[in-house]
Amino acid sequence: MPVIDKIASYTDELVAIRRDFHEHPELGLEETRTSGIVADLLRQWGIETHTGIGVTGVVGVLKGEGAGRTVGLRADMDALPIEEKTNLPFASKTPGVMHACGHDAHTTMLLGAARYLAETRDFAGTAVFIFQPAEEGLGGARAMLADDLFTRFPCDEIYGMHNNPNGAPGAVGVKPGEAMAGADFFDITVRASGSHAAMPHQSIDPIVIATSLVQQLQTLVSRNTPPTEPVVFSVTQIHAGSAYNVIPSDCVLSGTMRFFDPQLADTLRSRIRDLCAGMAKAYGIEIDVELREIFDVLVNDAELSQRLLDIASEVVGADNVSETPQVRTGSEDFADMLRVVPGAYCTVGHEGTLPLHNDGFFLGEEILPVGASIYARLIERRTRLS
Repeated sequence: MPVIDKIASYTDELVAIRRDFHEHPELGLEETRTSGIVADLLRQWGIETHTGIGVTGVVGVLKGEGAGRTVGLRADMDALPIEEKTNLPFASKTPGVMHACGHDAHTTMLLGAARYLAETRDFAGTAVFIFQPAEEGLGGARAMLADDLFTRFPCDEIYGMHNNPNGAPGAVGVKPGEAMAGADFFDITVRASGSHAAMPHQSIDPIVIATSLVQQLQTLVSRNTPPTEPVVFSVTQIHAGSAYNVIPSDCVLSGTMRFFDPQLADTLRSRIRDLCAGMAKAYGIEIDVELREIFDVLVNDAELSQRLLDIASEVVGADNVSETPQVRTGSEDFADMLRVVPGAYCTVGHEGTLPLHNDGFFLGEEILPVGASIYARLIERRTRLS
């Protein structure tokens, strides 16, 4: 793979940066150490640097030679609330927090591209390097947009990428059009009546009601949506009780819904509320429903998706780039930025086959110069007016 020679010469430094981030992961909107390192490096390389955008976000601005487009590149910085079990020598030193989605690598790849572009300046127009906090469901993209991201740093187009642990290093994929699902998070609180566990007849057991409600919620997709429409509904948490001999008063169900059709999502939101209201009436209790629209559907610009593949092929070869045929039910808040500025989002393969968000997730570091080179070539090719 013809990784840019100059970027290849940074490989050891990129690995060191990535491993440092991996050892010191930070949750969304708490990335003070990470964003501080990012800002310090950008300034060291002579890049105009802005901090505190969307709480902990960082933006670097670099002007090339002559007139041209302004192109944005975005990487996410936050980690996940997962206890790491990789036993790597650079495993997380922060209890209960892990870079299990590879954002440490995303940040490092964008830093590698920024350094190269600052040293070469072989591009026209302007490069905007966007280091985003809180991608993992905490609204980091929306926070940056609320801080007037694209008013302060207007872009003609924008690109992002995500690692893909598919065991195929350097394989780049893009799905033009609708590519990744929109998502809601939900919390449903069953408020009933507790008792001594030896006298359950004196209670209205919220656990019995909640488990019955889970079964009803699982029919939402199978009985309310066309089988040709991809929708996922998952209850991922149940919280109730604190003792062996106490029936609690409350039980909380939490989870997520993934969708591509916003109108269908509205229908399901109504059905969730109706089911909970009916269950509450049947048992004579209260059920509180909180639905939060977290992610938009990610839509890649068709033309810019092709341009991204063309440019990526310069780095990984034409045989290693492809249009992804299927949508992904995973979600990504880069979708919010793509609603404002046209662009495209790709995946880049690397060694390792454990899935993202797994406590044993392993990222093949051969991806670092590859991703940095793709980002750099995007700026060199797409900023030039033609």
